[in-house]
Amino acid sequence: MREMFLGEAIRQRRIELGLTQEELCEGICDTVTISRIENGRQTPSRNRINALLQRLGLPNDRYYALLSKHEMELDSLRKELHHRTAYFEQASDEIRDSARLRALETLQKLEAIMDADDQITRQQILSKRVTLGNTDGPYNCEERLDLLMEAIHLTVPRFDLKKICERYYTTDEIRIINQIAATYAMAGQRNEAIHIYGQLLQYVQKNNQRLARYAGQLAMVAHNYSIDLGLEKRYREAIEIAELGRCTCVEYGHYQFLPGLLAIMAECCYFMGEMERSAELYCQAHYLYRAVGDEHNLKIIDAEIKERIKITLPF
Repeated sequence: MREMFLGEAIRQRRIELGLTQEELCEGICDTVTISRIENGRQTPSRNRINALLQRLGLPNDRYYALLSKHEMELDSLRKELHHRTAYFEQASDEIRDSARLRALETLQKLEAIMDADDQITRQQILSKRVTLGNTDGPYNCEERLDLLMEAIHLTVPRFDLKKICERYYTTDEIRIINQIAATYAMAGQRNEAIHIYGQLLQYVQKNNQRLARYAGQLAMVAHNYSIDLGLEKRYREAIEIAELGRCTCVEYGHYQFLPGLLAIMAECCYFMGEMERSAELYCQAHYLYRAVGDEHNLKIIDAEIKERIKITLPF
């Protein structure tokens, strides 16, 4: 994108959505900055422009900015933190603690060099802390919710769990709302989690199909949403949502949540007495988990296969 076209695109999309400049930039930058961007007089950091474009539901993969050495270092640490956190989530029990410590080391490096007024990086750090816990282990549900609400309020000060679809969100904000729902489920408030997931899925489907990350967002929400529907014994609904996620993964070539979605469908089919279909789905999930090296979930699903389907896979 040319700089002037970028500002024009932001202004046009903002007006289409009926947003004021203040509503768009809340928690990201001030109104003077957004005005200068729209008029082509200022180009902010990539981190901030990406957040604005995501909130508007515009693709940001064609925008490139010259980064300072400091911004390049921040960007490198953000990517490293993302990869280390993903590795931690997939790690087997034997290496989980060491994986957590390595990720926390990267998080501390990022925290040490970030600017004091960088709300977006601060938000990302808080979100990762919830996933990783601290050096002593995971946070409890109350601590998780406190951190997540602090994180979402950094960039969406008037965020309301009951009115999720009334605002516009960045990719990071969507992940945090997803984490909030997951934490309610962990705390035993599953119906509250289901209500949040339902709103979030509706939001993603309505607003974010322009984004390159649409498939990942939808699959993530569908995965967690269907888990809680299944735990509430709403098996048909769970399968319907999981199938939506599965089809999206296949259509867009995004496979991160595909094995998990298959595992959920397998479990629901098992409890509905559809044993042949359950076995087929369990096997598909097993081989996908094995292919991506997700030892943590592979161990869980293999135990379910052995107990429920009564088969031992050849490898």
